[in-house]
Amino acid sequence: MSYSTLKYLEIQTFFIFLYFLLQFIFYFLFFFYNKRIYKKNFLTFLKEDISNLLISFILAFSLIFLFALDVIIDEDFFFLFLILIINLCLLKLYFNFLYQKLIDDNIIQKNIMIVGTYDEIIEVLKNSFDKVYIFKCCMMTDYFQIDKKIAKSEIKFPIFNLKEDIRSILEYHELGQIWILNGNKKKNSDILSSILKYSVDTLNISLNKNINIKGKKLLANKYDFEIYEMSRFYGINLFLKILIDKFLAIIFLLIASPVLLLTAILIYTEDGFPILFTQNRTGWDGRRFKIFKLRSLKKAQFDKTEQVKKNDDRVLKIGKFIRRYSVDELPQFINVLKGEMSIVGPRPHMVEHDIYYSSIFNSFLKRHKCNPGLTGWAQVNGLRGATPNPEIMKRRMEFDLWYLNNWSVYLDIYIIFKTFYALFKYKGD
Repeated sequence: MSYSTLKYLEIQTFFIFLYFLLQFIFYFLFFFYNKRIYKKNFLTFLKEDISNLLISFILAFSLIFLFALDVIIDEDFFFLFLILIINLCLLKLYFNFLYQKLIDDNIIQKNIMIVGTYDEIIEVLKNSFDKVYIFKCCMMTDYFQIDKKIAKSEIKFPIFNLKEDIRSILEYHELGQIWILNGNKKKNSDILSSILKYSVDTLNISLNKNINIKGKKLLANKYDFEIYEMSRFYGINLFLKILIDKFLAIIFLLIASPVLLLTAILIYTEDGFPILFTQNRTGWDGRRFKIFKLRSLKKAQFDKTEQVKKNDDRVLKIGKFIRRYSVDELPQFINVLKGEMSIVGPRPHMVEHDIYYSSIFNSFLKRHKCNPGLTGWAQVNGLRGATPNPEIMKRRMEFDLWYLNNWSVYLDIYIIFKTFYALFKYKGD
C-alpha cells in the first residue's frame, strides 16, 4: 500500500472518528448539560466537559472498529486528538473571558428584588454574591415598624412596602428574580401569593445555617434555596431557540420582501405614509418594546386601544387582506432580529390590555416568562386575531401557559410548521 494511500486512509479514519465524536458530544450537551449557571472553574470544566469528551472518544472508537473496514491508527491520530483537547482548554479560557466581560458590561446580570424583614435583608446584604446577581430594590414586610432613615442609610437601593404596585416595580426595575427570605413562614403567605402571579422567577431563600453535607449549590456558599417559579427558557435549548429565530427571521424576511414591498406600495397608494405602525408591547420579564406592523388602519384619530372588530370601518381596503393572512405581522421579524421577540411564543398584547386582564386573571402575567412570539400554541389552535371578550382571552392565556410549561425546541418547530396550516384555516380579523 503506497504512502499516499495510507495517509488518505488515516485522514479518512480521523474524519469518521471526528464525526462520531461530535455526535456523542452533542448528545451529552443536549440531554445532560442543559444548566442554568455558567461555571468558570477550570477543575469543573476538566471534570465535566473533558470527561464527557473522553467518554465520547471511547464510544466513537468503538463505532469505528465496529463498522470501518480499513482503519489506520497511529501516533498522528492521537496527536490530533491531543490538539483537540488543547483547543478546548483554550476555548474555555476564552469563554471565561467573554462571560466576565458580559458581566462587567451589565449585559447578563439578574436584576433581583429581595423580600423580607429589615433584619433578614441586612443579613443577606452582608454576604458576597457572584457579580451576576444585582440587587435593584427590596420589599420589607415590616416596613411600617422600622426606622426609615436608618434603613435607607444602610440599604443603598429603593425600599418598598407590601402595599405598593408590584407590577410597576417589576417593569421599572426590569426584575429577573425575586428572593423571598424565609418564604416558607406563615408571615410571607400573602406576599408570596401576590408575587407568584407574575412572570418573574421566584426563589425561597432559607436563612437557616446548615452544614452542606450533600454538596448542594448554595447562594453565597451559605444559603439553601428552593424554586417556586422558574422559566424553562435557559441553557443550550434557549441558545438553539435563539439561533433558529435569527436564521429563520433572515430567511423569511428575504422570502417575504416582494410581498412587503408590494403591500407598502398599496398602503401608500390608498392612505399615504406612514407604512409601518409601532406600538408599545410587553416582553420578557415585563420589558417594554416597540412592535412593528404594516399599517392596516386609516390615519383618522381613534382610540388605538380598541381592538379591531369584524367589518370595522377603520380598516383600509388592503388592510382587510393583510390582516386576514397576517401579512401585517411580517415586519415583526425585525423585532426577532433585535432580540425583543421570538418566532414562537405567547403573542404580545397592548400594555393597557395586559394591565386590564391581569386584574381579572391571576396568572395572566406569567405569559411573560419568555420572549413574545409571532405565532404561538394559542394561534395554531384557532385563537388568532382579536379577543373581544374575557372568555376568549382566558382560553388564549391557558394555551400560552401550557406552552410555557411544556416548551421544547421540538415543540417550536412543530408550531412553526402548523402555523402555515393555521393561516388558512383560522382567518384573522
